[in-house]
This record gives sequence, C-alpha cells and structure tokens, in this order.
Amino acid sequence: MAVISITKDNFTAEVLESQKPVLLDFYATWCGPCRMVSPLVDEIAEEHPEFTVGKIDVDAEGELAQRFGIVSIPTLVVMKDAKVVRQAVGYAPKGEILEMFD
Repeated sequence: MAVISITKDNFTAEVLESQKPVLLDFYATWCGPCRMVSPLVDEIAEEHPEFTVGKIDVDAEGELAQRFGIVSIPTLVVMKDAKVVRQAVGYAPKGEILEMFD
C-alpha cells in the first residue's frame, strides 16, 4: 500500500478512523535525517499492508505537528485505536521502526 500524505483535511478519515495500526512520519523537506528515514517508511508501507502509513509535512501542517507536540524531526508515531502508543524521535533503522508496532 502506498504512503498517504496526511493533512488536517484527511486526518480524521485516514488516521483516527483507521481500522489498522497507523505509522505517522512527521518530517520536513529540508531535514537531512528525515530524508534518511523516508525511504524506510516507504518500504514499510509497501511491505506491510496491515498498517496505514502516512507522512505529515510539519511546515505545511503545523496544526497537526502542534497537536502531537512535535518539537524535533523526524518523529515517528504509532497509533492504535486513535491513540498514540509509541513515539520515537530521530533516525531509526527499519527493524526498530517495525518494533514500534509490538
């Protein structure tokens, strides 16, 4: 499944109402570590259709970044049943990202 670009307009439908666990990647286009994490998030989206995977550009979606208290990027957030269950800041290898779902 492809990565979904999450905005305040589709956040409720794609994230809060998702029947699957959700991985959110908070990023910015100018952020070096974000560019390192991005392909890993893309791979997870393709290899794990049991997850909803979305990316949120903190520059374009400041309201969502503020709602989640994002102060550093990249920040990865895993949500289940519309609740944050895990959060990690900075680069993480793919295996560690997947462990966030455990």
